[in-house]
Amino acid sequence: MGIYENHVLPHLIDLACSTKPTRKQREKIVPGASGEVLEIGFGSGLNLPYYDRSRVSRIWALEPSVGMRRKSAAQVRESGLNVEFIDLPGEEIPLDDGTVDTVLVTYTLCTIPDAVSALGGMRRVLKPGGRLLYCEHGKAPDAGVHRWQNRLNPTWRRFAGGCNINRDIPELIRAAGFRIKSDERRYIPGVRVLSYNYWGYAIAAG
Repeated sequence: MGIYENHVLPHLIDLACSTKPTRKQREKIVPGASGEVLEIGFGSGLNLPYYDRSRVSRIWALEPSVGMRRKSAAQVRESGLNVEFIDLPGEEIPLDDGTVDTVLVTYTLCTIPDAVSALGGMRRVLKPGGRLLYCEHGKAPDAGVHRWQNRLNPTWRRFAGGCNINRDIPELIRAAGFRIKSDERRYIPGVRVLSYNYWGYAIAAG
């Protein structure tokens, strides 16, 4: 990791992911987390203000970026929540099968290279009856907007830490063996190629 990835990119991502519309999206989904929570792509801790402290016993914070972990330190201290960082030494989430009640993933599936494999790992660590809570941006339903997403994606991905703006989020979740129980989607305020959002929750399929 170089200077850009460790020192510049974390600040840019933090700015992009902390706009008023994205904060409102987080407020819709994060309070639903309960028990032992695994947060994928913890970032700078932007979800911390929205957790219901009466329902959460611990947050396993998976964030491989050293720069992001450094940036989150103050938020973690001030939150009063029990946050434990875990590394991602390989492709597999370093938790045992069936150990968490909730997996939370917000604005992260766009960046993971093999999102289906990663989602399979999230399903593995969920307890029976556990829930995957998600809020992501991705593929727009309008053909013209989607064409622009496809055109811009290679350049955007190069400068935005691997973020893809054209992924079909529900399809990725289903492909990993989840059944979506709540599926909401709409454009939020912002540039249309970046602002089509999906949010809801899913459980492991049969």
